[in-house]
Amino acid sequence: MKKLIVILTMALIGASLSYAQQTTNAPRVEPDYIIDLWPDGAPTDNGITAPERDMGNFASNITKPTLSFFIPKKPNGMAVIICAGGGYSSVWYGTEGYANTPVFTERGVTVVVLKYRLPNGHPEVPLDDVQEAFRVVRSKADELGIKKVGVVGCSAGGHLATMAATKYKNAVQRPDFQILYYPVVTAEPDFSHEGSIMNLVGRNNMNKRNIIEYSNEKHVTPDTPPAFIMANTDDNVVPVRNSIEYYNALIANGVPASLNIYQEGGHGWTDHLDFPYRDESIAALRKWLERLQESFGL
Repeated sequence: MKKLIVILTMALIGASLSYAQQTTNAPRVEPDYIIDLWPDGAPTDNGITAPERDMGNFASNITKPTLSFFIPKKPNGMAVIICAGGGYSSVWYGTEGYANTPVFTERGVTVVVLKYRLPNGHPEVPLDDVQEAFRVVRSKADELGIKKVGVVGCSAGGHLATMAATKYKNAVQRPDFQILYYPVVTAEPDFSHEGSIMNLVGRNNMNKRNIIEYSNEKHVTPDTPPAFIMANTDDNVVPVRNSIEYYNALIANGVPASLNIYQEGGHGWTDHLDFPYRDESIAALRKWLERLQESFGL
């Protein structure tokens, strides 16, 4: 009986802590409008037949991807496509997407949040979505007043973002820059997030060929877009080595890159108002965006 009481007490404490953490989150911002990414149907299929489950801040079983647009009051000519995380089993578009938009829109950056299809062992599916997102956003360049489009990735969304930055097939698909929050980058078992890669390629396809193919640090070239990377030393979900190895690959190829590693803060903190380095990280990102904007002549 005592053991049961202890378990129940710990569960209540955990629930209280969870609620306390939720009350410190940045408020969710709603988009100006949402469109279907593939109104006529996607060219690839992830094999998911269960209905989509949308819990408000995150969704799973996604088969119909969308683009949510956030238009700044004074557009500065730049836009970002945000790929939220979720281990390739869900997409946390509310917390890492919607709630994170003011960081960009307040600087005049147009934000497009991609609710991408989940791979379910079909890695080409989310990649098709992010590459199509670039085509759609660039087709609206005149309407939105944008000239440069970058990609933002959080956690497993960081893996998708780094795929977008290293596996593009043409200039339309190529991001002009990349911004990565605590990203999954590699499929190397020593420092990968195993669950994300397993969901990406399939449990039975964790072979050497796929490890090389989806370790994005191995596919950096001198034409890979410039990067701003943020991570924490104490991240016990996605090892900080993902960020370090990707940064080293960028530098080895002469790609401009900024790596910002903070001592503490864990994982999944983009919308956490109590993240210890929130002000510093936002200031550093906005300064980087300012210098990038100058380099683009905007």
